[in-house]
Amino acid sequence: MFYNLTNIIYLYLRPFIKWFLHRFTRLSELQRICYGHPEGAPRTKGVEMSLTLSRTPSIILMTKHLNNVVQNHVSERTFKERVVQSAMENVVTCKKIDKKIHPDFGPLFRCCVEQIWGYKRLFYIVESIRTTQYDSENLSHEKKLLELWNQLMPTVPLEQRVTKQWQHIGFQGDDPKTDFRGMGMLGMENLLYFCKQYNGAARHVLSHSHHPIHGYTFAIVGINLTSMAYNLLKSGTARTHFYNLRRKCPNIDDFHKLYCYLFYEFDRYWMECKPTSIMDFSYINSKFEKNILIMLSNDNTWFKINLAVEDV
Repeated sequence: MFYNLTNIIYLYLRPFIKWFLHRFTRLSELQRICYGHPEGAPRTKGVEMSLTLSRTPSIILMTKHLNNVVQNHVSERTFKERVVQSAMENVVTCKKIDKKIHPDFGPLFRCCVEQIWGYKRLFYIVESIRTTQYDSENLSHEKKLLELWNQLMPTVPLEQRVTKQWQHIGFQGDDPKTDFRGMGMLGMENLLYFCKQYNGAARHVLSHSHHPIHGYTFAIVGINLTSMAYNLLKSGTARTHFYNLRRKCPNIDDFHKLYCYLFYEFDRYWMECKPTSIMDFSYINSKFEKNILIMLSNDNTWFKINLAVEDV
């Protein structure tokens, strides 16, 4: 209640505050943010809020246009040409910023724009993968499923396509295709990325899932963590991590690495909690997610895959 009241008061007073600071500093709000906020999430979130709350018609039209552009799965090159450059030119013009007097503003603002709309672009890429359903008639999908088995069980041949062997790597039944319904091919791509890029870590986690007391279903938990990573991205909560991760636009590998971090850390947390049954999953998963949300509420947070993960 107090937080909402504070926001209402701030939004009401914001035009007066901006006017006063502009008169006092001779700098626009975007300039003050770019010059005064620390690099990463603090600065980029500040720029994002300023653009979102702007009442300047050209800024409003610009944000709507750029939001539409990134929905169309443009290439990274087109993204930089049509989104980043367009935003730069628009803001410099409407805010009457002299590039010769303020040479540092351009690069700082450009970085923020690339992160803001790069994040939105990443969401649409991830969403496209998520809405692609696993199709057992699609040879590419089937090849990835078999590769997943070979990455986790390299010395154990798969007897046939539909078999109880799939349960050994944590699927529910004899045919894994039904388990991918909720997250579509995103669940598959996440699992396969983890197993290929961090094979030792993935097999180490798989061995924990076979614990006689604290075991769990590896693949099903992995798909649940895909859902968690997806929701963090969709809600915007993951912006903290991605804005601190790199100065340029994030890519699909960055999303996969966030997933790998969540899987490895969830496994560690699960084993620390020492559950006696898979029935404890919802409770432990909820606590784990709450811890992640608390960490992401700190604008200095970013998740790095520990070297111990890569070398397990």
